[in-house]
Amino acid sequence: MSIEPQPAPSVWRARLWWIGGALAAGAVAGLVIAWMLQSSDTPASAPSSTQTATPTVTQTSTPAPTPTETGFPVNTASYDTGGMPEVNVFAVVAPLPVDAATAEPFTGELASPIGAAAPVWADPTGEPVAYLPSQYQHGGTTVPVIERQEHWVHVLLPGRQAVPSQGNPAQVTGWMRVADVALTGTPTVVEVSISGRTVDIVESGVSNRIATDFAWGTEQTPTPVGRTFIMTTAVVPEYGYTRGYPIVYLGVQSPTLDGFGGASVAVTAFHYHDARSGAVSNGCLRLDESAIEALAALPMGTPVIVRP
Repeated sequence: MSIEPQPAPSVWRARLWWIGGALAAGAVAGLVIAWMLQSSDTPASAPSSTQTATPTVTQTSTPAPTPTETGFPVNTASYDTGGMPEVNVFAVVAPLPVDAATAEPFTGELASPIGAAAPVWADPTGEPVAYLPSQYQHGGTTVPVIERQEHWVHVLLPGRQAVPSQGNPAQVTGWMRVADVALTGTPTVVEVSISGRTVDIVESGVSNRIATDFAWGTEQTPTPVGRTFIMTTAVVPEYGYTRGYPIVYLGVQSPTLDGFGGASVAVTAFHYHDARSGAVSNGCLRLDESAIEALAALPMGTPVIVRP
């Protein structure tokens, strides 16, 4: 076995210095590389110092939509009512239509003519057929609205389209321009049930029952059913059966009688009578004194609906 010669001590020291220097240089290079890698891996949420231009948004104004007319178109024409028939309790105006939706609710409004009179239409697309006065001795000038449009109101009216012997005597209606009437709200409606034998005054949805029995028309002279209204209220002393209590006249008339008591009309009414139970009247609704007084306190035009 041979032994290789060992380098001198000075040679070892030189090698150690070279190795140490190489290691130190490598460590420094590693730190530089690590720092560079860390700097290039900045999170997306980190704020950036680079300034970017903000886009400008141009504001454009949107024009307001034009309101759409509802119902029949506006009519601003002037009319001379002097040549037209007057709508009142005695009137028979053939062009006026009868109520075609007798069970439908009211709108909760009353209409009264502005000025001396207001024209009435059977069809708002045509010409007026009559006029409603603002004053009439037997009332009927404040009427309930059954349909409201932007320019028109559909109302119940006094009078008839025909007498029973010649046509349909049912409750008549007509159209009036909103511009021709004063409109007021009413929270009240009178509801009558013949089969239930009840009469209620309903105000703002709250019912006050004023009768649990009353008299109504016979089979030959029935009480008209459907929508109507309080036309007027009066005390008529010569009608002894009323005992001096008010008669509350309605806007509808008998379906079978052309006239009554020598008059050319047969108006249905609430009134007092001693015999006030069952189908015994000529069409009127006979009630006791407290019920009549409650009804007489209601304003003209108050809606009434009579159900079978």
